[in-house]
Amino acid sequence: MQQEPLQESFQESMREHRPLGVSGLGGWLILIQIGLWFTVIMLLVQINQSILPILNAETWEILTAKDSGYYHPLWAPVIIFEAVFNILFLVFTVYVMLAFYRKKARLPRLMIIFYSLSLTVGVVDYLLLYQIPMARELEDGSSIRDIARSVIACAIWIPYFRKSERVQNTFVR
Repeated sequence: MQQEPLQESFQESMREHRPLGVSGLGGWLILIQIGLWFTVIMLLVQINQSILPILNAETWEILTAKDSGYYHPLWAPVIIFEAVFNILFLVFTVYVMLAFYRKKARLPRLMIIFYSLSLTVGVVDYLLLYQIPMARELEDGSSIRDIARSVIACAIWIPYFRKSERVQNTFVR
């Protein structure tokens, strides 16, 4: 007879802890998942196809040696900045994905940092590269498009992570 009240109490406590409204990794969060996976893939490709080749001794020497025709004093800091950022952002993105799939309560803050950081670094990188004549000549408008995409992503996803009922009900651990 003791078990019946205990079972009712357990079921009642389970109802109290269940979030009201929509929750789970569905809805618009599917787009976030796709974006996070896409970011990881693109960072790996960028590191492999852009950063590592520039860091090889020959290319590094061409861009950073004062007697080279391609020399500019900003090449070394920009290359190092991009390499370090891409590697750290890859690690950060994997960390965000772990928090996402574990439904951690800190995920909304991490996503706001993710989008804000992406925009900020995109602008800083563009401004640094714009100071280098050779990089400015090679610019095909893709950097501006990337910055515009980041602005739009921030305008959509930051408010979403701050206001969404699904986000509030899903990321609670």
